[in-house]
Amino acid sequence: MHILFLTDNFPPEVNAPASRTHEHARQWVAAGEQVTVITCAPNFPKGRVFDGYKNRLWQEEQMDGIRVIRVWTYITANEGFARRVLDYMSFMLSAFIASLWVRRVDVVVGTSPQFFTAVAAWAVAAVKRRPFVFELRDLWPESIKAVGAMKQSMAIEALERLELFLYRRAARIVSVTHAFKQTLVSRGIKADKIEVVTNGVDISRFSPRPKDAGLLEHLGWQGCFVAGYIGTHGMAHALETLLAAMQALSTHPHGQDVRLLLLGDGARKAHLQAKATELGLDGTVRFVDTVPKAEVARYWSVLDASVIHLQRTPLFTTVIPSKLFECMGMGIPVLHGVAGESASIVQREGVGLVFEPENAQALAASLLQLKGDAALRERLSQAGLQAATRYGRTALALRMLDVLRRLRQRY
Repeated sequence: MHILFLTDNFPPEVNAPASRTHEHARQWVAAGEQVTVITCAPNFPKGRVFDGYKNRLWQEEQMDGIRVIRVWTYITANEGFARRVLDYMSFMLSAFIASLWVRRVDVVVGTSPQFFTAVAAWAVAAVKRRPFVFELRDLWPESIKAVGAMKQSMAIEALERLELFLYRRAARIVSVTHAFKQTLVSRGIKADKIEVVTNGVDISRFSPRPKDAGLLEHLGWQGCFVAGYIGTHGMAHALETLLAAMQALSTHPHGQDVRLLLLGDGARKAHLQAKATELGLDGTVRFVDTVPKAEVARYWSVLDASVIHLQRTPLFTTVIPSKLFECMGMGIPVLHGVAGESASIVQREGVGLVFEPENAQALAASLLQLKGDAALRERLSQAGLQAATRYGRTALALRMLDVLRRLRQRY
């Protein structure tokens, strides 16, 4: 079977969509299938093309047996709604044109969060008369409204009509959460066309390791309790809550040796850096730019606790942050500030402590609780390692491959 997969994020980018697509495609190739990925020059999140690549009409490479075709797009940083839409639309057009030159395709997959990529996948599938699969990673454009980037308007209503059009035209929808499936069913989409394949962890890359002594020495944090947030610094993540918690701990007698590492980039990073300075946190909070994927586990290793956080909004109760599974694989206790389905996983698997989103005092209290209880940290760590085996990326990739294989048999 030849799978054509359209995504505007792919390694060497290190965000969640890039990692999921790469790890799934790698497993599909290992299972004997042919995979072609159409993507753009790697540039996320700063809008600068990575070294070794150029923003060309067409460039091609092989990555772990995957044929990767990179096309020209309008490139911008991950900030500013209008410019990002131009980015999305340029990829939609370039990916559609490039896909026409990929021969003997059996199934076409388009992934979100934004769904202009899915529009291209639907159009390609229609031209080639092949089934279109919509991989649903986010309820877009609802998430735009949730973070306040746009209010209800004619433009949003047009995007919502397009969203429903894609759901209805997809031969299958692969949702990353059960809550997404429930939302779609409530909007009139047939339940039997929606499959749930959650995010997971590549245990071969994310597994327990000793603390990186060299990194701790570089940070100057030997002997400290180190918490960390690793991921995008965007509007949805409300990372001001983490800074407020650190400010509260700075005057607490047992919080003086707590440190916070924030690794990643995003639209709010400059604001957060300025805020940390304003709060007098430069000695206890450290910002690190995005590092290559091979280096990420090194930073995970120095954490005593991982903070996962999103805004307090009903939409995000349907989200399961992919970094939760990486924490499990590394055996790192989780402080989870996301309500809903993902919080239920944390509690059911016993891998961390749940606190109310955007509640800095609750986060500060959880940090102190973990810091002061080594037995609790060990219990949460071991539970994470056990849970990781149930969310292994290999099994999840093969589950999605089974969806694609069954679909191919019908066409």
